Amino acid sequence: MSFSSNLPPSQVAKLAKSEEEDDGPKKQSREDWKKMKELEEMRKAGTAPAMQDEEGKDINPHIPQYIMQVPWYYGENRPTLKHQRPQPEKQKSYSDRYEWFQKGVKEGPVTTKFRKGACENCGAMTHKKKDCLERPRKIGAKFTGENFAPDEHIQRDLSFDYEGKRDRWNGYNPEEHQRVYEEFEKIEAAKRLLKEDKVEEDLLEAEGSSDVKEQKGEDSDDEDKYADDVAMPGQKFETKQRITVRNLRIREDTAKYLFNLDVNSAFYDPKTRSMRGNPTNSTERSLSEMGFQGDNFVRGSGDAQQFAKKQVFAWQAYEHGTDVHIQADPTKLELLSREVVKRKDDSKVSAKNTILEKYGGEEHLEAPPKQLLLAQTEDYVEYSRHGSVIKGGEKTIVRSKYEEDVYINNHTSVWGSYWRNGKWGFTCCCSLVKESYCTGQAGIDAAKERSLIAVEEEEAEFTPPKSLLQQHQEQLQSGKSKKKKKKNKHKKKKKRSSSSSSEDSEESESDE
Repeated sequence: MSFSSNLPPSQVAKLAKSEEEDDGPKKQSREDWKKMKELEEMRKAGTAPAMQDEEGKDINPHIPQYIMQVPWYYGENRPTLKHQRPQPEKQKSYSDRYEWFQKGVKEGPVTTKFRKGACENCGAMTHKKKDCLERPRKIGAKFTGENFAPDEHIQRDLSFDYEGKRDRWNGYNPEEHQRVYEEFEKIEAAKRLLKEDKVEEDLLEAEGSSDVKEQKGEDSDDEDKYADDVAMPGQKFETKQRITVRNLRIREDTAKYLFNLDVNSAFYDPKTRSMRGNPTNSTERSLSEMGFQGDNFVRGSGDAQQFAKKQVFAWQAYEHGTDVHIQADPTKLELLSREVVKRKDDSKVSAKNTILEKYGGEEHLEAPPKQLLLAQTEDYVEYSRHGSVIKGGEKTIVRSKYEEDVYINNHTSVWGSYWRNGKWGFTCCCSLVKESYCTGQAGIDAAKERSLIAVEEEEAEFTPPKSLLQQHQEQLQSGKSKKKKKKNKHKKKKKRSSSSSSEDSEESESDE
């Protein structure tokens, strides 16, 4: 990077004329150009000092030439980067963030004489009659010379930057909030006075009885108790209703994801702060040691199931024409559900009694279970010293009503283990007949041959569809063949016409 002065066209023309008058224009020699390039490389390498601007600051030698070059209208004869910096005369000046419009300000004393150029209605100098906001007078202040209005304060034209325009607290006076404190203190003082008056009245009425003292002591205890609750985190306190509401998590509570740090434990959703599964399910803890058993535990414990049943009952009752709602009429719903359950039990008991009266057999129903008749069972169960089941008592495997793992007719697989062309069969011999005997490997080979023959027939019958390119090529070939046929017909017609004309000419010659 090297500096070259960019002069105005007028100075360039003058220099050209002066050089022509002397010895002609001077050109830069090749040696000077090489020296200039070497100096640039040394400056970039840091072995030579960098160029300095008018303020004595170093100019980065890696700046491109087109950035460092000064426009000709600047008239600079030395290296500078002034044209790349913001120009102070072009910078916009913004108002201070704490400046704002003054409200409710009247400027100067009220005049006693009408001034030229003032409002004819009120006499103020800051506006004209058409812009006056006062009530139009029957006779204006210009003619009466009385009741002149003071001049309004003309607001400044404030211009804010990007942050100033979007400052939500711009124009807010913090001293105005002091009124809130003062009002609150007045209310508290009034409450204290009322309370003192009430206590004095009670003392005068009861004349210092013990009942009043006990009541006063209870009130003070309650006040201390609720005052302690106010200081607790995560509590919302209502002074009028004496109600505390939990709206935040207390810091002493353990987070849900800290009950079990195993990666494969219950999933925790950080967005909703919910853990539906039981995080301590895989650990060997008793129910008393488990503090948190998942969010789904709450849904399935307590009165949650009963509430769900009552909700279903309300929907069913509404479908049958009974207008009842679980939130609007909970008592009505409870009484109605009890009545329905009682009717169901009565109907079952009556049906049972009628059947026993007709057919008998009541003695069989009253007999004890088989396990108690012989005082022994074949089920092996091991219990711990706490009474919990260690081994045995497993649930029986539920099997279907059909026979399983039964092989017929010498087959080694069950019917339905093979599928071919929409039919079931045996895998051991690929047979599709249910009552057939197993043929083993021979049946499998025969099935393969049948499948191959069917595939060959399908391939022979199947003709793949032609593509668009093939169809287009066939059309072109057919068009070419048609054109050739037309040309041949045209040639034959020409030959016939020429032969006929030659015969006619020969006949004419012979006649002559």
